[in-house]
Amino acid sequence: MKKKKKLYKRPTWDEYFLEVAVLVSKRSTCLRRSVGAVLVKDKKILATGYNGAPSGLKHCIDIGCLREKLNIPSGQRHELCRGLHAEQNVLLQAALYGISTKDSALYITNQPCIICAKMLINAGIKEIVISNGYPDKLAEKFLKEAKIKIRKISNA
Repeated sequence: MKKKKKLYKRPTWDEYFLEVAVLVSKRSTCLRRSVGAVLVKDKKILATGYNGAPSGLKHCIDIGCLREKLNIPSGQRHELCRGLHAEQNVLLQAALYGISTKDSALYITNQPCIICAKMLINAGIKEIVISNGYPDKLAEKFLKEAKIKIRKISNA
């Protein structure tokens, strides 16, 4: 008697990289939102990043959220925060190890804010794949103007 072959569905590349971004987001130390980012080129992971305090500094999960203490709404006054955004950390990790970001794709759990959008434009990112939105219309406008392709995949 011949055994039935087990059906197995491999994730698409988009699903794979977004699932990695979700896993990376679990390292976040932010009390408000966990975000993960994966920088990819030619189907290879170049760097990862999540949102949290700079290396060696105390994390919000340990000392509390400055933004919550000051009642700052989401999407406003980004400078009043201990943490770096996942996009900032992924770009800094690439820079730290001498990895070019030119013509790469960013897989991220949330749409970038305007500050990160401007950094991603200057870093030469050609495409951003997100699984969730973010309330920043100006960021969307800048990315569109820079001709950076944004795709939303909601399976991760």
